[in-house]
Amino acid sequence: MNMTFRPIFEEKANKRPFIIAGPCSAESEEQVLETARGLADQNIDLFRAGIWKPRTRPNSFEGVGSIGLGWLKRVKEETGLKVTTEVANAQHAYEALKYGVDVLWLGARTTVNPFSVQEVADAIKGVDIPVLIKNPINPDLSLWIGAIERIYNAGITRIAAIHRGFASHGDTKYRNVPYWQYPIDLKRQFPDLPIICDNSHICGRRDILQAVAQKAMDLNFDGLMTEVHPNPDKAWSDAAQQITPDQYRDFIANLVLRKPNTDDMEYQENIDHLRHEIDELDEELITLLARRMGYSEKIGEYKKRNNIAILQSSRWNEILERSLVKGRIKGLSDDFVTTVLKAIHQESINHQAKVMNQSSVEA
Repeated sequence: MNMTFRPIFEEKANKRPFIIAGPCSAESEEQVLETARGLADQNIDLFRAGIWKPRTRPNSFEGVGSIGLGWLKRVKEETGLKVTTEVANAQHAYEALKYGVDVLWLGARTTVNPFSVQEVADAIKGVDIPVLIKNPINPDLSLWIGAIERIYNAGITRIAAIHRGFASHGDTKYRNVPYWQYPIDLKRQFPDLPIICDNSHICGRRDILQAVAQKAMDLNFDGLMTEVHPNPDKAWSDAAQQITPDQYRDFIANLVLRKPNTDDMEYQENIDHLRHEIDELDEELITLLARRMGYSEKIGEYKKRNNIAILQSSRWNEILERSLVKGRIKGLSDDFVTTVLKAIHQESINHQAKVMNQSSVEA
């Protein structure tokens, strides 16, 4: 589907990064206004606060509800900041529009459900309001794109995607693993779609917020969404990932913003040469991988004749362990080597299976 996106705010069309900040949850009028006052002179583009909070389990704090929309209205009146909040159904959308909320966002738990996304899309159809769409909880690019398409089909063209990381199994330093390739793939398909990094929800802890935000800027993301609270340790939700307005000022000041490109001829000549070298190496890699799969097919033929199972766990472990050692010597991370080898191994299994399951007539 071809989609053309407009800037969230025309007057900020060329501003980078687009900055969104505010508390995870609106807890009281005093807390909301104190946070907004602390951010009012920091050149932020949107003040965020959760009014309705979808929680994993019941009996948790699920937001103050519509009363908090009046607090956001006061933020606009007192500070001049534009405001945004999360909506998960049609009633939320109607209430937010009634109180003059400037931008809506769909959370990960909403994006994962096409019925909920469509309900919101139907509720705002014909309203020219920007909508920010977070990635679904699980790494599913099609589901993310589907949510964007549903909102776009409602006539909304001021859309941005929010990368907030993905749920994963196993130990990790992140609350939600970034899997940066997903937003990169999204940007490849929709070059003019702004992508904003929600570093708070990726990290889940304040000590790595800066590193993740810098990675997003280095990848040429368009903006950041960060949670800010006047007293983070006493926050009613997501306390560990929030920072104070003063800490936020330092956080933004320490970001290094890099240019997307340059007209410098020396740079262009050098980068073109290096890219040419990489292109040639990539071609060699593809050729080598194809040759490797040819040998896998020959192995499949021998296994078929001798009725041997495809997966040989001891052999796979041997390949992986040996390659990890060699990778470390060459300066390659374990994660990279493991990811690449797993993909090669799976392709090898597929080639062997094709050979072994051919009928005698096909052979």
